[in-house]
Amino acid sequence: MTTEQVEEKVRETLHAVALDQVRAPGDLVEKVVRRRGRRRFSQVAGAAVAVAAITVGAVFGFGGGGAAEQDRPVRPAASPEGWKPWQSDASGVSERGCLVDGSALYCSGSKYDVAKLDANTGERLWTIKVNREGDGPDHPFAVRDGVVYAYRNHTAEKQPNGDYMGGTDLMAVDADTGDVLRKVEMPQGDRTDQAAMLIDGAVLANTPSLRTMSALDPLTGEEKWRHTWDKGIVCQRAVLSGVPYLLCMRDVEKPDDTDVFRLDPATGSASKVTTVPGAQQLIGTSGDRMVLVGVKDAAGKNLQLTTISGSGERTSHPYRVEGGLAGSDVVGDRLITVSWKGKVSLYSLTTGKTQWTGPVGVEMPDKDTPVGMPSPVVSEKQGVVYFLSPTGDLSGLDLRTGEQVWRGHAGTARPEPGPNYWDTPQLLLYQDVLVAGYGSKIVSLLPRTGD
Repeated sequence: MTTEQVEEKVRETLHAVALDQVRAPGDLVEKVVRRRGRRRFSQVAGAAVAVAAITVGAVFGFGGGGAAEQDRPVRPAASPEGWKPWQSDASGVSERGCLVDGSALYCSGSKYDVAKLDANTGERLWTIKVNREGDGPDHPFAVRDGVVYAYRNHTAEKQPNGDYMGGTDLMAVDADTGDVLRKVEMPQGDRTDQAAMLIDGAVLANTPSLRTMSALDPLTGEEKWRHTWDKGIVCQRAVLSGVPYLLCMRDVEKPDDTDVFRLDPATGSASKVTTVPGAQQLIGTSGDRMVLVGVKDAAGKNLQLTTISGSGERTSHPYRVEGGLAGSDVVGDRLITVSWKGKVSLYSLTTGKTQWTGPVGVEMPDKDTPVGMPSPVVSEKQGVVYFLSPTGDLSGLDLRTGEQVWRGHAGTARPEPGPNYWDTPQLLLYQDVLVAGYGSKIVSLLPRTGD
C-alpha cells in the first residue's frame, strides 16, 4: 500500500465513524496524516491496526480504575505533603502531554522528548532534547521499576529533498537521572496507545515488523519472544493484569467476527479465548475485563457493549449513542460520555444501564473546530469525576448522582494555532490534586470539594 493509499484509507475510516454524529474531533483526520512532509504516514500507520486504534481513541478514549462506594458522600480534597499550587508556562516542555507517576510528571513538548517535573512544585528536574523536532502526538506512556518508557525520532538525518528521514525509537530512560538506557527501533512511526505497552516481565512493542508484537527484555531491550499474525488480519492489543491479549479480525469492510487470543507473557504462545460476532473495537479495559463496542445497525445509532474477562467470560448490553459524542472514558465499571451539547452520562458496564445524565458544567468547544475535550479523570477517594474545557473551565460531579459539587478555572487558554498536534487540553490527577495542561501551560490546583 502506498503512502497516498494509506492516507486516504485513514481519512475514509475516520470520516466514516458516524455513530449518530460520533466522530473524530475537529480536524483530527488531517492532523493524523499531516507531518509537514517529515514523517510519511506510511510509517505512522503502516498497518490497519493503526487505523483502528486511531478511530477508537478519537471516538471513545481510554482509561481505567476501580469502582467507588455508591453510598459514600463526596469527601474533601487533601493536598499531598510538600505540595503547593503552581503553574508553568515554559515553551517546549509539555505541549505533547504528560504522565503522572508518584510525585513526578513526565512530559513531552516541542523541545524535549521527555522532561521530568516535580509534581509538588513544578520544578524541572531533567530533560532529554528532541531528536530534530517535537511535533508528534506522543508523550511518555509508562513508568516501571525506575524506568520511563517513551518515543523519539530515530535519526536527525535529512533526505536529498530536505525532508527528515522517518523512523521511531522506543526509548528507556532512567527516571532518576534522565540517562537514556537503551533504544529499540520501531518498524514505523506509530506512537498510538497500542504501539507499546507493559506486560509481566517485558515491554510488548510493535517490532520488528508491522504484523509482529515482540516482548522486549526491560533491562537489555533484547527480544524474548515474538508473535506474528497473517497478512490480511488486523489485531488490536490489550493487557489484563500483566497478560497481553490480541483482538483480531479480517481486514475487510465487514468482518464476520473478532477472535480474542491470550499470549503467554513468558513464552508468547497464543491460545484462543473466545470469538465475538462481527467487528469489535476495543475501547478500554475495566479491571480484569476488556471493553468492546460493536455496531448493531447500518445507521450506527444502536451499539453493543461487550465485556470479556481474561478467561473468556462474556457479557453484552445494548447501548445507544444520543447526540454527537465529544469525549468519554472507561473508568472501572463505568463508561463516562460527554455530548457536544454539554451532557454527561454515566453508564454501568455491569448492569447495562445509564445511572445518571446531567450537565457537564463547563463550556463546550465548537464541534467544528479542531479543539477536543480531554478525557475526564475520576477520584475514587473523593467520589468525584472532573472535566476540563479548552477555555480552562473545570467542573467536578458527584459520581453517585451527577450533581455538580465543585467548579473552578485553571487559567489555561488555547495556544496559538500552528502545524502541531496539541489542540486538545489534558487533565491529570495527582492524588487529590488536579493538573491541567494546554499547550505549554500547566496548572496544578486543589479542588475544594466536600468542604
